[in-house]
Amino acid sequence: MSEQHAFPEGFLWGGASAANQWEGAWDVDGKGPSIEDHLTGGTVDLPRRFTSTIEPGTYYPAHEAVDFFHHYEGDIALFAEMGYKILRLSINWTRLFPRGDEEAPNQAGVEFYRGVFEACRRHGIEPLVTISHYEMPYHLAEVYGGWRDRRLIGFFENYCKVLFTEYRDLVRYWITFNEINISQQGGLGAYLSAGILPEKDGPITFTCPEDAETLSAIYNALHHQFVASARVTRMAHEINPDNMVGCMIAGGPALYPNTCAPADVRQCQYENQLKGWLASDVQVRGSYPGFVRRFLDEHGVTIDWQPGDADDLRAGVVDMYTFSYYKTDCASADPTVARASGNLDVSVPNPYLEKSDWGWAIDPTGLRVILNEIWDRYQVPVMVVENGLGAADEMGPDGCVHDRYRIAYHRDHIRAMAEAVADGVGLIGYTTWGCIDFVSAGTGEMKKRYGMVYVDRDNQGEGDLSRHPKDSFFWYRRVIATNGADLSDES
Repeated sequence: MSEQHAFPEGFLWGGASAANQWEGAWDVDGKGPSIEDHLTGGTVDLPRRFTSTIEPGTYYPAHEAVDFFHHYEGDIALFAEMGYKILRLSINWTRLFPRGDEEAPNQAGVEFYRGVFEACRRHGIEPLVTISHYEMPYHLAEVYGGWRDRRLIGFFENYCKVLFTEYRDLVRYWITFNEINISQQGGLGAYLSAGILPEKDGPITFTCPEDAETLSAIYNALHHQFVASARVTRMAHEINPDNMVGCMIAGGPALYPNTCAPADVRQCQYENQLKGWLASDVQVRGSYPGFVRRFLDEHGVTIDWQPGDADDLRAGVVDMYTFSYYKTDCASADPTVARASGNLDVSVPNPYLEKSDWGWAIDPTGLRVILNEIWDRYQVPVMVVENGLGAADEMGPDGCVHDRYRIAYHRDHIRAMAEAVADGVGLIGYTTWGCIDFVSAGTGEMKKRYGMVYVDRDNQGEGDLSRHPKDSFFWYRRVIATNGADLSDES
């Protein structure tokens, strides 16, 4: 079957991952503990727990994950078999700097990632590297308070200088911070993105922060990340002019008004501005948008601006806009309207959309809408770097996973992207989440599977870690081979 619209020549098809969710080997070769290493497993109904010390006998999914550390050669070969042009993966900061504040890196960690990137190159795959993806060194969170402390800017610059120098000839696509706007959601979002530790051990969930103290901590941490991102973006260009650096935004402005009531329309605009456009305006345009100033004033938040911050933001704008897209929701000005927890947020469900096993709305058309809005606002290259369906996949009696639902999900979203390309959007790449099954960041589950390769691992950490291509593996291979022209259901 030939689709109506073509993707551009050289379109970057691939898949995405995160070190803390698939790498494992949490204490191997000098690696230090990250914030993710202090989160226990959970489920959709049972929140993950934060523990300030590692409890003997407690299951911490990131400690072994799916052991990409020892399987990377075979895994990358599988991705090459699918035809990947690009693989999004991240560096585990503590594998290079175990505490985060050292001057010199752990050479064993440097060489591990060199091996990974060289394997990608041997298979003709471009690495797309996220520098910070929910794995801040625990030492920086515990001793410095995470990104609330400006000193982290210097530690991050030192870390990035090593990356840009050591991998100058191996990596040219970079993302500074994964879903940088997630910290605005508070709770687990602020923990993962900004390294803001809970006040005590126990369950940790997403919250809606309102008090001035919490908001000040979050928005000052975010400001420090903005400055750090801008500085290292300039550094990346100085070390290698061919480097392309992107921001990475969670979800984009993925809300609709719950009704056509003007109050709902304004509430939708407000939430999209604050949760979506704020971060990307700073990173793509180089300055804070006007709408955020009123929010900060009304909530008693003062940003710790220092001399040179504004100049850094202007001089360090990114080259591309990348974002995650799983679902859309609705915004309502009526506080009595029921809300639900979703992809790192709490919002109003859309009754017109079907939902996944985890209650996330499936909205391919929304992806086309958002792509058009991003392009109209920024006019910079765009990549969808996370998009996928979490499902409770089961191995069939024939030893295969027949995930037709995942094929349908990606088919419909790829069609929506093709429409956006035809609309004139400068879309340059698509990396599915994920390339292989690994631990869910939000729930700490293995049961919530996204990959096109099944990994024999369960929620208790049991299984032999063997890899098994799903039906979607063979389907996606044909999609890539035809540059998106053949999206028929047959795998």
